[in-house]
Amino acid sequence: MAGSSGSRFKQFLKKYGKVALGVHFSVSAASIAGLYVAIKNNVDVESLFDKLHLPRFSDDKQNQNQSPQSTSPDGSLMEEPTAVIEEKKKRNRTVELAASTGGALALAVLCNKALVAVLVPITIALTPPIARFLAKRRIIKNSL
Repeated sequence: MAGSSGSRFKQFLKKYGKVALGVHFSVSAASIAGLYVAIKNNVDVESLFDKLHLPRFSDDKQNQNQSPQSTSPDGSLMEEPTAVIEEKKKRNRTVELAASTGGALALAVLCNKALVAVLVPITIALTPPIARFLAKRRIIKNSL
């Protein structure tokens, strides 16, 4: 089954070639621009990816599930104050990543890479109608 989809993709690239690349780069550019604007406006991209069940950039999920506890001098467990818990919940990981990775543009490109599984089907769906439109306008030479 994987071999047939690979050959179908090769046929797709052979048929649409430069148009498919142009559509893919346009979709990616629009995605990066949208993500950049969202990140600059302090949208929490990490929680958005969590809601959509997409891969995340942080691996501290195990730390979030543990209840905050500390040990007292006598060895018994004590729970931390609720103010510390609220501070941890309010922490915006997107802002921290944008500052640590060299800016919002770098983070937007990383988020775009995480969305490749969404962008490729969009490219495949948009390429044939765009190629027909360009052929009707005689912008490309292929008759599709």
